[in-house]
Amino acid sequence: MNERMIRVLEFDKIIEQLINYAETSIGKQQMKQIRPATDMETVVRLQDETDEATHVERLNKTLPLGGVFDIRPSLKRVSIGGVLTAGECIEVSSTIYGGRTAKDFMEELEEDLPILHAMVEEITPLRHLEQAINRCVDDHGHVLDSASEKLRGIRSSIRTLESRVREKLDSFTRTHSNKLSDAIITIRNDRYVLPVKQEYRASIGGIVHDQSASGQTLFMEPKAVVDINNQLQEAIVNEKREIERILMELSSLIAEEAIPLEHNVHILGKMDVIFARAKYGQSIKGSKPMMNDRGIIKMKQARHPLIDPREVVANDIELGERFTAIVITGPNTGGKTVTLKMVGLCSMMAQSGLQVPALDGCKFGVFSHIFADIGDEQSIEQNLSTFSSHMTTIVEILKQVDEQTLVLFDELGAGTDPQEGAALAMAILDEVIDRQARVIATTHYPELKAYGYNRKQVVNASVEFDVETLRPTYRLLLGIPGRSNAFDISRRLGLSSKLIEHAKSYIGIDSKNVENMIASLEQSQNRAEKDYEQAHELLMQAESLYQDLMNAWNEWQDKREKLYQKAEEKADKAIQRAREEAEIIVQEIRNMHREAEWKEHEWIEAKKLLDSAKPELSTKKDVTPSSANKEVKELKPGDDIKLLTINQKGTVLEKINDHEYLVQVGIMKVKVDRKDLQYMGKSKQKYEQPITTIKGSNYHVKTELDLRGERLEDALLKLEKYMDDALLAGYPRVSIIHGKGTGALRKGVQEFVKQHPRISDSRPGSSGEGGSGVTVIRLK
Repeated sequence: MNERMIRVLEFDKIIEQLINYAETSIGKQQMKQIRPATDMETVVRLQDETDEATHVERLNKTLPLGGVFDIRPSLKRVSIGGVLTAGECIEVSSTIYGGRTAKDFMEELEEDLPILHAMVEEITPLRHLEQAINRCVDDHGHVLDSASEKLRGIRSSIRTLESRVREKLDSFTRTHSNKLSDAIITIRNDRYVLPVKQEYRASIGGIVHDQSASGQTLFMEPKAVVDINNQLQEAIVNEKREIERILMELSSLIAEEAIPLEHNVHILGKMDVIFARAKYGQSIKGSKPMMNDRGIIKMKQARHPLIDPREVVANDIELGERFTAIVITGPNTGGKTVTLKMVGLCSMMAQSGLQVPALDGCKFGVFSHIFADIGDEQSIEQNLSTFSSHMTTIVEILKQVDEQTLVLFDELGAGTDPQEGAALAMAILDEVIDRQARVIATTHYPELKAYGYNRKQVVNASVEFDVETLRPTYRLLLGIPGRSNAFDISRRLGLSSKLIEHAKSYIGIDSKNVENMIASLEQSQNRAEKDYEQAHELLMQAESLYQDLMNAWNEWQDKREKLYQKAEEKADKAIQRAREEAEIIVQEIRNMHREAEWKEHEWIEAKKLLDSAKPELSTKKDVTPSSANKEVKELKPGDDIKLLTINQKGTVLEKINDHEYLVQVGIMKVKVDRKDLQYMGKSKQKYEQPITTIKGSNYHVKTELDLRGERLEDALLKLEKYMDDALLAGYPRVSIIHGKGTGALRKGVQEFVKQHPRISDSRPGSSGEGGSGVTVIRLK
C-alpha cells in the first residue's frame, strides 16, 4: 500500500489512536508497522482475530498483560555471551510470568475462540527459569542473600565488619566530640570517616579522604579503623564478584531458552495488538466487515472515525454491485471530501483487521491498491500549479490502476478552463471505469451531472444543502446529482426578485430543465424517506404487539401447566395417604389372623388390587389439538397401539372377538384385552411373521411356583419361564417353593435370584409362609 496514500487518507492518525489501547511496549512497536493487507485470506484472518478479542471484551474480561517487557535486546546480548543485570533478569522473569498468566486466562475461557486459543498454545511456560531467577533476584532487581551460600556468608561478614567499624567510630564521637565538626559518621570513597576539625588533624591521626569547601573540616579515617575498613572493602569486592558469577549463571540459563522466550514475546505482542484493535473498535462503535474479492463496498450509517461522534453525520455508501463509479456534486464545504476520505479510510481499516464505524452487515472489497488525489498539493519548489499538481498525481495513479483498485478523485479536472476540465474529467473517469476499477469522484462541473445518466456503471450523488438555514446537512444522496442553489441563497440573503429573474433569463432551457429535474428528484427522495420512516415505525409497533401477545400466551401456558401439576401432586398425595392407611389396616388384619395361616399369594394379590387402585397421572406438559390421541373404539389391523400393561408400542394384527385383539409387540405376538390397548394412529410399517407367541396379562399366572421334586436343571428352566410370566403379569412379589431337603435346590434358586436383573431383593419365607422351604422374591 502506497505510504503517501496512507498520509493523504490519514490512516497514520488511526494508528496513533490505536497505540493508546496497547498494554505493552512490544504491542506499541508492532502497531507502528501496521499496514493494510492485500491478500484476501490474510484480511479475513485479521478480522476473525479482532472479532474473537471483541467477544472477550464484551464479556467484561481483558487479557492480562501486566509485567510483560520487551526483552528482545537482552536476549540478543545473552545469545552472544553477554551478562544481564539483576534488573534485566527480573524483567525476563516478569515476562515469563505475564505470558503464563495470559495463557491461563485464555484457557479458562469456555468460549469458542479457535484463533486465540491456538496462539496461547504456542506460549512456553518456562516455569523452571522463572523460579531460578526469582530465587536469586527480588522484585526490585536486587540479588538476594539466598542466591548462593557463598554470597550469604560474604554479606554476613560485611554486616559484622560494618558493625565493628561503627562501634569504633561511635567511641571516637563520644571521646573526641570537641575535635569533631559534627558527631556523625559518614562515608567517603566507600569508607567510613569522621568530620574532624582542621586544627585537630594531628591529634586524631589517620587518612584524610576529603575536606569541606571551606577547608575547616577534614573527613578522616582514624588509624584504629583502617584495617577493619580494608577488610570491609575486600568483602565488598568479593560480594561483587559473587554477584557477577550468579548473574552470569542466570544469563547462561536465559540464553538456553532464548528462542522460546523470543517467540513468547512475539505472541504476547501480537495478542496485545489484537486486543487493542478490539478495544478501538468498541470505542468507535464499530462492526466487523464482511470481506469480499469482488470490489463490493456497502455501508449503512457509516461515520468518519476521526470526526467527533457528536458532530459527524452518518451516511449510506454502496459501490461495486449495481455500479462501479460514483460522481458526487454539490457546494463547497458540503462534505464531499469528507465522504471521499471516509470510504478510503474505512477500506484501509478493514484491510488492517480493524472494525469500521458503521452498522452491522457492512461489506468491503480487498483492494491491492487504494489511490487518492485529494486536496491542493501544489508544489512551490517545482513551480507547479494546482492543476499541474493534480495531473501529476493522476498520471501516476493511471499507471497502476486495475480491477483490484479503489480510486478516489477530489475535484477532478479542477484548476483549469471549466469546459476543458470537464471534458478531461469525463475522459479520465472513462479510462478508470474501462479498467474495471472502483472509483468515487467529486466535482463542481455541471457537465458531469448528466454523466451518470449515460453510463450504466456510474451513479450520480450529491451532498444535501438546506436552503432555509443556508447550511449543508452533510447527508449524501445517492442517485441525485447536486444542483445549484445560487438563486435560492441569494433570495434568502435579500437580493431583489427582479435581479434574480433577470439572472435566470440568461440560463438556457436545458439547464433549467436539469435543475427542475434535480429538484423533483430531491422532493421524491424526501417523501420516500418519510414514508419509509412511517412504515418502519408501524413495523416496530406490530413487532412489539406480537411480542406482547406471545408473552401473554406463554404466561397462560405456564399457569395452566402449573395448575395441572399442582392438581396431580395433590391427587398423588391423597392416594399415597390412602395407601399408607390401607397398609396399616392390612398389617393389623394380618396380625389379628396370623393363626389362620393365610397364604402369602393371597396377600400379594390383595396388594396388587390395592396398587391398581392408583390412577396413572398425566406427565404430558404441552397438549395441542394436533397431538391429542383420539379414542377409537374398534381397532383395525395395521393400527399402531400402546400396550398399557407393559408400556410398549405395537401393531394390531387381527381382531379375535369384540373384546380381544392379537397384537405384535417387537418380535412377540400377544392376545390382549381391548381395555389394555391405546390407539396411536395408522401404522406405516409392515411386520414380518413374529417368532414368539405368549399369553397376555389376562392369562392367569399363580403368585407361587412349586419346584419340589424337580431336578436342579429342570427346576431352573421352569423358574426362568415363570419369572417372565410373572413380570408380564405385573406381580410385585412372588413365592418360590423349593422345600428344605438337601438344600441343593434352595441354593440353585438363590443363585438364580442374585443374577436376575429384574429382581430387586429376596428373603426366606416367614413361619406362616413356609419358612426356609420358601423364597419370597420382590420384582422391579
